[in-house]
Amino acid sequence: MKVPFVDLHAQFRSIESDVRAAIDRVIASQRFVFGPEVQAAENEIAAYSSATHAIGVSSGTDAILVGLMALGVGPDDEVITTPFTFVATTMCIARLGARAVFVDIDPRTYAIDTSKLESAIGPRTRAIVPVHLFGQMANMKQLLAVAAAHHVPVLEDGAQAIGARYNGEPMGKGSSGATLSFFPSKNLGCMGDGGMVISNDADFASRVRLLRNHGQEPKYISRIVGGNFRLDAMQAAIVRAKLPYLEGWTRARQNHAKSYCSAFHEAKLNPELLSLPYEAEGVHHVYNQFVVRTKMRDRLRAHLEAHGIATAVYYPLPMHLQPCFAFWGYAKGSFPEAERAACECLALPIYPELEPSAIEHVVSEIVAFFSQRENMR
Repeated sequence: MKVPFVDLHAQFRSIESDVRAAIDRVIASQRFVFGPEVQAAENEIAAYSSATHAIGVSSGTDAILVGLMALGVGPDDEVITTPFTFVATTMCIARLGARAVFVDIDPRTYAIDTSKLESAIGPRTRAIVPVHLFGQMANMKQLLAVAAAHHVPVLEDGAQAIGARYNGEPMGKGSSGATLSFFPSKNLGCMGDGGMVISNDADFASRVRLLRNHGQEPKYISRIVGGNFRLDAMQAAIVRAKLPYLEGWTRARQNHAKSYCSAFHEAKLNPELLSLPYEAEGVHHVYNQFVVRTKMRDRLRAHLEAHGIATAVYYPLPMHLQPCFAFWGYAKGSFPEAERAACECLALPIYPELEPSAIEHVVSEIVAFFSQRENMR
């Protein structure tokens, strides 16, 4: 049996008529930049996210960049974030001439360890960027309390967490805003690059809206230095076509996660050999990824690949050890939990269309892998 890591073909087959109708609508309108499709997508994502404002942008990366720009982050500022994330989070900080101040992760949720947050705040701290990794939000109650006590704004990186909640609260509640990514493999993906910034802060949203279009207001009069961070109408229309399916896809991911966990428990696999995802109390986990953890990660991955099962590693090298950030001077051992996670985490297939037989195959091969090693002792 072949089990792909993501199967976008299966998703497209189930919604092809809706997507093609959306594309045809844009072609017929000949409105490719801004226009009614982008406005409608913003309104619909804002409503889905329980946000007052949603501003479409060109990618999840640009959502972070323009969000930081809207907060006034610039040279010699410091931005607190996690070392265990996709490089875009940190790269946006570096592009603005600021320094990323890393705080190690909670080894169970992989999110920033909020108990270590306060000690990282200093006189040059301009923002805090938590990353809601793998579909689970960080401890926003504690994080927002610390940020408020020090009058530091928060921009949430929610690229992997659309629809996630913490203690019933959505992303962007209490922060300046949150960023979304519509990269094709995300829970809600377009057919290229796209992103959005959601917010309940009118001033922040207004500044993001201005920045995404060269700082122009009105046309050809640039009030501030911005950029071309526009979401195009075609991608907006595709997002709109897919949005009505998102809740069903999320439930499917959550059910797959339960099936994985039940199967591993039934197999009585030693949790010291393989740890399963941890859901923090009060979270609504949307499972952009289903990440297990083992000290034999690379050997397990090779075994699964040999048996037709595709997996992914999120992320093989933490940010403080990335060559492009060497100028900040962080050393190996600076953030041990992030470094351990980078060596041990493995993401299993969890796309909505995944068949129960595929989950059984994945679990069976993982159990077989560890059984072989137990028998070799």
